[in-house]
Amino acid sequence: MTKSTPNTPDAAPSGQPARRRAPSMSPEERRAMIVHVTLPLVAEYGAAVKTSQIAAAAGIGEATIFRVFKDKDELLEACIAETLRPDNVVESIRAIPLEISLHERLHEAAAAMQAHMDRMGRVLGAMHASGFRSGPRNRGDASGQPHQRGDAAGQPHQRGEESGQPRERGDAAGQPHGQGGRTAGIAATRAALAELLAPEQPALRLPPDQLAGVLLDLLFARSRRPDADSEPICLASLIELFLHGAFDHTKLPDEFRGGA
Repeated sequence: MTKSTPNTPDAAPSGQPARRRAPSMSPEERRAMIVHVTLPLVAEYGAAVKTSQIAAAAGIGEATIFRVFKDKDELLEACIAETLRPDNVVESIRAIPLEISLHERLHEAAAAMQAHMDRMGRVLGAMHASGFRSGPRNRGDASGQPHQRGDAAGQPHQRGEESGQPRERGDAAGQPHGQGGRTAGIAATRAALAELLAPEQPALRLPPDQLAGVLLDLLFARSRRPDADSEPICLASLIELFLHGAFDHTKLPDEFRGGA
């Protein structure tokens, strides 16, 4: 008589390893994981990225994507929202230790800002180049015909944190990315930079908050130069210029010696 094998869910054909179940995640955790995996693919392929590519990179089935996102458009909009969120860079700046020199503090902060802006440029540039336009879902194209599910157009929103219902694309607090959202993000970044300057406040010419605003202006200007063919000033030199000005203090003209 042939001995029977128990029919258990973990049983696998002879000679094959049992399939390991993926760790349990909440819908919000799974959305965050999928967005994290999708961002590099979006930077490379734009809206032309396929859900099969995303699933393979995440180690999940395609159906899992559509359990937490209504369609591909919603996933792409969630990627844009994640790219625009300022809280990641703010946390990076606030994690910089105050024990290191001011030059090192500001260089690390500038590098975090540059990485954030570079990622925004790659993701948004790839989306634009591939024809993705944020707007009303299922809106008509140039011919007046509605877009089909999963194409490159969609209403900017993502699912809510708790209810799973759609909400507008927003910042870390879930607020829409309008002028108010951008202003709040810049204000939070400026405040984090001011904290790095605060220990040197007695020796500063201006309050830390004002100087933080000046540094932000320099960083934004560096990333948006019209003369894109020339090399931008390196971050170390920019910080040196910000802290010490245009003159080499060992070669100051007489008119500037001993002056404030």
